[in-house]
Amino acid sequence: MIGRPNTIRVSSPGRVCLFGEHQDYLGLPVVPLAISLRVAVEGTRRTDMGVNLDLPDIGAKDRFSLEGPLPYQRNRDYFRSAVNVMRRAGYAFSSGFDCVVHGDVPISAGTSSSSALVVSWVSFLARMSDHGGEIPPEECARLAHAAEVLEFDEPGGMMDQYTASFGGLLTIAFHPAVRVDRLAATLGPFVLGDSREPKDTMAILARVKNRVLEIVRRLAERNPGFSLHAVERRELDRFKGELTPEELALVDGTIHNRDLTRAALALLRGPAADHRAIGRLLDEHQTVLRDILGISTPKIDR
Repeated sequence: MIGRPNTIRVSSPGRVCLFGEHQDYLGLPVVPLAISLRVAVEGTRRTDMGVNLDLPDIGAKDRFSLEGPLPYQRNRDYFRSAVNVMRRAGYAFSSGFDCVVHGDVPISAGTSSSSALVVSWVSFLARMSDHGGEIPPEECARLAHAAEVLEFDEPGGMMDQYTASFGGLLTIAFHPAVRVDRLAATLGPFVLGDSREPKDTMAILARVKNRVLEIVRRLAERNPGFSLHAVERRELDRFKGELTPEELALVDGTIHNRDLTRAALALLRGPAADHRAIGRLLDEHQTVLRDILGISTPKIDR
């Protein structure tokens, strides 16, 4: 432990999804943008194996020991799950720490506060571990996704963890493997409005993701070679006999969403993006989310 700093502070950003909302878990590309609001973890080493967490934003504290396995005390027990995931990945801890977690990313507002938290926590743990030092963003994102989603068998994708780990304006592809690229466009400032209407992320993910995946599974069984990556909107009419009107609309909305993302990427890969064209695509993207996927509220629409 000689030479390692006793006090460590890390932070990670929340994000908005400009294009491709609810596409990452389908293996389709997304265009997320990190925001200026962050979640920070700051801690000091202890001489024993105890971990004391101060969570002033929610008026809570947590405490556990790094000796032995960590059983979960609640749903989404991310502080313990990250330790368990990292231990299985080969990280070891010879001491505990006292730390404070503080952030200004709105909670349950669709800006990935939980992923910003978990990415910061994983990054903090890596620095506090016997391994020490910074963790590559790809590994941080992968471990955070395992701790937040896989460990609790939840339905989310990987966009949030990768955006919090890399930051900036990105395009993330998930097929055939994860690939993260920074986009060159300079978009200028965005204004993020908080509707103060809580978002039930898990319910939305379960509803939209499960329905689309089930439809795709059925179509692929009956139509070998069917793929969301390749099918064109004009081809969907041939599936009318296999899908209800609602299911057909959901697939059409998914493909429309995919095509909007592709069109946006063509504009965003160069430094001089056409802001009016980007704005029109953003409006069209929101229309798909509202009218097809049912992911909006009257207040947000107004």
